[in-house]
Amino acid sequence: MSRRTVAHLALAGAALLFGTTFVVIKEAVEILPPMSFVGWRFLLGAAVLFTIARPRGTLIWRHGAIAGVSLLAGYAFQTWGLSLTSASNSGLITGLYVVFTPLIAAVSFRRRPHALALGGGVLAFAGLAFLTVEHGLTLRRGDLLTVACAVAFAVHIVILSRLAPLHPIVAFTAVQLLVVSVGAMALAVIEGFTVPGLASLPALLATGLVVSAGAFLIQVWAQTVIGPSRTAVVLALEPAFAAATAAVVLGERLDVRGWIGAGLILLGIYVVVGFTPDELPEAESVSAAH
Repeated sequence: MSRRTVAHLALAGAALLFGTTFVVIKEAVEILPPMSFVGWRFLLGAAVLFTIARPRGTLIWRHGAIAGVSLLAGYAFQTWGLSLTSASNSGLITGLYVVFTPLIAAVSFRRRPHALALGGGVLAFAGLAFLTVEHGLTLRRGDLLTVACAVAFAVHIVILSRLAPLHPIVAFTAVQLLVVSVGAMALAVIEGFTVPGLASLPALLATGLVVSAGAFLIQVWAQTVIGPSRTAVVLALEPAFAAATAAVVLGERLDVRGWIGAGLILLGIYVVVGFTPDELPEAESVSAAH
């Protein structure tokens, strides 16, 4: 088996891990308040990465804090949203960060967005409407929070496109995870800071160690073998894995409108990652938005 084949398979495994996270978090936030869960989860992930690489100098800490704040916003909105919506909806809507990224990048870098990026965005937003708009044209609060999560993750990727190439990737990510942990712990005081018990420990270990640290490192390694474009395409499997896992584990089922919405979202993501040029080749490979 060639190295490239192994990289593709490993990356698909990482996408599966990222996708199953939504089900794990959905169950965990019923035991542990959302921000407490995020804080403890990322503390574990940061501890692992700090043992691998130590940040050196003040610049990496300053840049890591800037990127970490947007990452904190993404995970805060995602976890709050998951407490109010289904795991399948959360996974599909979070995947919209792939669509939002080139649009936000175009504004940030003062470029005209690619026509196919706009087309993919239209498809994805149509899918979002089918998936989330209830009778009477009302939007569910949890889904709206998850849209905000996708926007925050897209902003995070754009920030990384400027800052990540300046630093060693593992050390830079360790700083970001620590910032997320500290920020989430501070927010947890508002909702009632909670020390995790035995019931929430498996979810914390799975998301903090296996996903935030382990799957991320798989992603970084695979990108060095197959490149950023193929990495983005394979990771676009994440929303599909999230919906499938939610169906198997939680028994969540999409109705006809839901299936149409899911299909349009996945089609929009595929159009963006499969047919548009690499606007942010470095950022695609280092995003920890999972």
